[in-house]
Amino acid sequence: MKEEPFGSRNVIESKISEDQLKSFLVGFDLDDDGVSKYRWSQLVTKITNVIHEFSFGFHEGTSTENTQTLEKIIEAANSVYKIDEFQKVRDIYKNEGHIDDDLDDKYLRRGEFGELILHLILRDHFNTIPLLSKIYFKDSLGHTVHGFDCVHIEPESKTLWLGESKLYLDPKRGLSELIKDIEEHFKIDYLDSEFGLIAKKIKHFNNIPESEHWKKLLSSTTKLKDKLNEIYIPLLCTYSCDLFTKYDDEGNSDFINEYENKIRGLQKYFEERNNHPLKSKLRIIIILLPVQCKKTLVKKLHHKLSLLQSIGE
Repeated sequence: MKEEPFGSRNVIESKISEDQLKSFLVGFDLDDDGVSKYRWSQLVTKITNVIHEFSFGFHEGTSTENTQTLEKIIEAANSVYKIDEFQKVRDIYKNEGHIDDDLDDKYLRRGEFGELILHLILRDHFNTIPLLSKIYFKDSLGHTVHGFDCVHIEPESKTLWLGESKLYLDPKRGLSELIKDIEEHFKIDYLDSEFGLIAKKIKHFNNIPESEHWKKLLSSTTKLKDKLNEIYIPLLCTYSCDLFTKYDDEGNSDFINEYENKIRGLQKYFEERNNHPLKSKLRIIIILLPVQCKKTLVKKLHHKLSLLQSIGE
C-alpha cells in the first residue's frame, strides 16, 4: 500500500476503483449513546489537515519545525481567506445562506473547498504530490495564478495531474460543469497559456523531483499529443446523497446495491455527455464522493477554518 500523508483512507473509503472511475464514501459510527451517526467530525478534520500543504505546496519545503506548527496553520488559514471567493462564501454560510446549484459563478464556487477535497484524495489515494500551489503564488488582488483546481505530479509514473472539482447538491449538475471545464481547458491555446504560467513559477524551486522533465513537458515546443500522453485529468464531484439519510449503516446490503447503482448511473451520465473532440486522447478519471449533505459540509469547513484563523487574532 502506498504512503498516505494525511491518513484519510479510513474516513474517505474507496468503494469502486477502476481506471476511469473511482468512487468513495464516508460512513457511520456509533456515538456515546450507541446511536449511528455520520462521521462529520472525522471528515472535516481530515480535510482541514490539508490546509497548510494546500496553501503552501512544497514551495517552502516539506516539513515544519514543531515550534512553528501552530503559526503555520494560522498563516495558512489566513492565506485562504485572502482569496476573495473563500471570504465571500464564508460570509454567505455564516449568515445561514448557501450556494445554490443555479449559481453560475464558478469562481465563487471555489470558496466551497472542492479543491481541498481533491487535494486530499489525490495525495492519499493516488500517490501524487503538489507541483504548484496557486494560493502561494496569488497576485496582489487576491486572484490565483492558474485556472486548474490542482496541479500535481505522480513521481513514479512521471505524469502530470491537472484536476477539477465541483461541490453540488445535484451530482448531475456538478458533472455537467466538469464537462464544461474540459471543453474550456483542454484546448491548445488555453493549455499553452496555463503551462507557461506554471513553468515560470516552478523554475525557481529545486525540490521538485525530476524538475527538468516537467519543464520540458510544459514547454511550448512539446507537441500536444505528447503532452496528453503524460497528463491525467482527475474530475472530482462531491455532492449530497439521500442514501446517507435513508440508511445509517454503509455495510447494509441494500445501501451497497443502491450506492453502486447510483455511481454507475452517474458514470453513464458523464460518458454520454462528454463530447470533447479529443475525448479518446484525454486520460480522464471520474471521482465521485457522495456525502450526507453538501451544505452541511461546507458550513462545517468554514466554521473550522474560521476558528483556526481567529486563534491568531
